[in-house]
Amino acid sequence: MSWSAEEARALSGRIFSFSKAEECETVLDLSEASHTRFAANEVTTSGTARDITISITSRGQGKSGSVRVNETDPDTLKRAVALSEELMAVAPSDPEFVEGLGPQSYAAIDAFQNETARAGADQRRGAVRSALETARTRKLDTSGFFETEAHWLAIANKKGLFGFHRVTEASYSTTMRTQDGTGSGWAGLASPRIGDIRAEELVSQAARKAETSAKPKDLDPGRYTVILEPQAVADLLGSVGFALSARTADEGRGFFAKPGGGSRIGEKLFADTITIRSDPFDPRVPGRPWAGGGGGFGFGFLGGGAVLGLPARRVTWVEKGVLKNLAVDRYWAGKTQREPLPYSGSLVMEGGSGTVESLIAGTQRGLLVTRFWYIRSVNPQTMQLTGLTRDGVWLVEGGKIGGPVNNFRFNESPPNLLMNVEAMSASVSTGSMVVPAIRARDFNFSSKSDAV
Repeated sequence: MSWSAEEARALSGRIFSFSKAEECETVLDLSEASHTRFAANEVTTSGTARDITISITSRGQGKSGSVRVNETDPDTLKRAVALSEELMAVAPSDPEFVEGLGPQSYAAIDAFQNETARAGADQRRGAVRSALETARTRKLDTSGFFETEAHWLAIANKKGLFGFHRVTEASYSTTMRTQDGTGSGWAGLASPRIGDIRAEELVSQAARKAETSAKPKDLDPGRYTVILEPQAVADLLGSVGFALSARTADEGRGFFAKPGGGSRIGEKLFADTITIRSDPFDPRVPGRPWAGGGGGFGFGFLGGGAVLGLPARRVTWVEKGVLKNLAVDRYWAGKTQREPLPYSGSLVMEGGSGTVESLIAGTQRGLLVTRFWYIRSVNPQTMQLTGLTRDGVWLVEGGKIGGPVNNFRFNESPPNLLMNVEAMSASVSTGSMVVPAIRARDFNFSSKSDAV
């Protein structure tokens, strides 16, 4: 199963032949996803799903209407275009309507691996077996998920805009639990390349964490120095990416808003060591050639043309602690007389030269955290979040890991965390972004948690 740029262009042209609106836009996603799931030390499901998603948006006179279908026969496409035009006709005028883009030049991004696209149950079997055999041998309970995805994506409109992109992703994660239910360990990775998934290392890591986190001692909540493993850093850094909006700042609705109006571009907001950029061309976390349309593989509708279709680019958002840029969509760029600057995802945070072990060795007293989960926003203006630790928290004393302690709920702002960074490891890919492990002081754990 595959798709070429010529086939995607032909399908878009067929859709546009039915269009009577001033503008018509399409987002096409041909996908194949294959998985193996395991739980309770047994394989539970395995299968492959193939699909095509066709999003059609008719636009004109400040209005738009969108329809989504998954069939390509002419009658279905004709009805879908007509329905999108009917919806456009009855829709209220959008005061932030922006006309669609004309032809754009998109750089090629190498995000497709044939080995990943062709992988099936046989290619996943060894990784799954490793988790099951390790769990049975070490008397642990395991669950996990191994999935490979391939997507052939295209965007187009009647003005001549067209882009085509292929992307693959392999993702593997496993959780190990002790049989008494008091210890839990997790490890996982996602990559365009299935060969990057070193399952035995991940399984060993999860099993070790499960065994060493069992029977935790009670520790009171409070403010602690923390060593956050890369996954925990990625769990929190995503909220910083979402906050990098010039409009949110200009309207006084976010952390990057300056009191009295405007943004805090040019201000030093974080530790000197903090540099964060978007780099869709980084082979560790390759992005799309164009911006907008939703996160991950969810490409959705064109969203009024305010973002989607702008060529993706490398952007430094924070450099040595100083805020350098904020994302500007096409509507806000026109309103404020600025150049559009798309947020292209693929976040990369520069790290140091150390390791998790060296961060631990330099800590007199603190907590080592595997990852966070159930994260929710508390206050967008301060970027304060709340959530829980999970799958292992250990007390560090005198530069050495001591025993496990209970999990916690945290109430903390990622900007505060980035202000208080003391040291970092080298950066590694977590699948969603490239980040280091960090040691930071004064992290607020607000209460104990019964999570495991």
